[in-house]
Amino acid sequence: MKLVTEQMEQFLSGGAWIRKIFEHGLELKKQYGEDAVCDFSLGNPDLPPPAVVGECLAELAEQADKPFAFGYMPNPGYPAVRAALAEHLSKEQGIAIAAEDLLLTCGAAGGINCFFRAVLTPGDEVICPNPYFVEYGFYAGNSGGVLKPVATKPDFDLDIAAMEAAITPRTRVVLINSPNNPTGMVYSKETLTELAAMLTRASAGRERPIYLLADEPYRFLAYDGADVPSVLPLYPYSLVIGSFSKNLSLPGERVGYVVVSPLMEGREQLVAGLVFANRILGFVNAPAVGQALLLRALGQEVDRGIYERRRAAMAGVLTRAGYEFIMPRGAFYFFPKSPDADELVFLDRLAKERVLAVPGRGFGMPGYFRLAFCVDEAVINRSEAGFARAIRG
Repeated sequence: MKLVTEQMEQFLSGGAWIRKIFEHGLELKKQYGEDAVCDFSLGNPDLPPPAVVGECLAELAEQADKPFAFGYMPNPGYPAVRAALAEHLSKEQGIAIAAEDLLLTCGAAGGINCFFRAVLTPGDEVICPNPYFVEYGFYAGNSGGVLKPVATKPDFDLDIAAMEAAITPRTRVVLINSPNNPTGMVYSKETLTELAAMLTRASAGRERPIYLLADEPYRFLAYDGADVPSVLPLYPYSLVIGSFSKNLSLPGERVGYVVVSPLMEGREQLVAGLVFANRILGFVNAPAVGQALLLRALGQEVDRGIYERRRAAMAGVLTRAGYEFIMPRGAFYFFPKSPDADELVFLDRLAKERVLAVPGRGFGMPGYFRLAFCVDEAVINRSEAGFARAIRG
């Protein structure tokens, strides 16, 4: 099993960590059987999509023989889908959004890349709280930007003073993710209001304002009555990016969106830039089938209660085994502290128990590890003995 750690050391970027461990899990399952491996590496939702998705696919199949059934559409998306999504988001975000304020994208990742391509010039800085989603650095780098992670508070809440201290003349974007991957943190309205006030001060007198970008693919998945406040009414230079990978269990369909705050002056120019970037980056438009599914399924979601039960089960396993962690308020991840200062050492020991997790250094924070609990509850319960043995060394 020493080979696991040596292979990990060859993949220093976060995305490679996740995929390599996931692929190693597939090998272990072939070797020992599906029930002998507890794989918490990949945030791939296992719940089936709502029934309306299958119904819509059946209807689409009946229309498939018609001309242009899946042809090109306007680059921002089908007008009817944009209009319906604008109405839906107006209620969700607590501010009136027009269809012209948004575009459909190839997932949230496609939306982030379109936004960075539209607003970043080489050397521009993107500030984000640490730990952070593994791909953000690559997304910024794709457009010549530089990711600048800023430490969070001990409970993973935003440290606004630290973020303000990190701002330079090259700062172009502050990127937040709530509910957060990997920590499950949900930022309060008080925190976001403080962040908006800080960015208002920092943007004063600048030729180019600092944008606030909220990445929200896990917005629907908050626990214990936690509210996920919108940034759009708080700061005029804000945008929200989301997707339907998690709430509709459609991660492979790649349907997301970018919405610009209706309070932003001159937002038409930014939206036009986003649409142009969507085209020249090769996305062209969000998938036609995905947009049709979205139009039918707006307002529906998978059963959140299943994730709530899994969260409770995972918390129980970790608590009984003696791990130190902060209870996630959203998303489907735990981010416990490693019993060993070098989490690679611990995760190698954990892997010998056929329990797989992702090292925190892949998310910018060594000494921790991430567990994705979007797996069957039986897998979570089955992992308890392995977690208990691994922590004892």
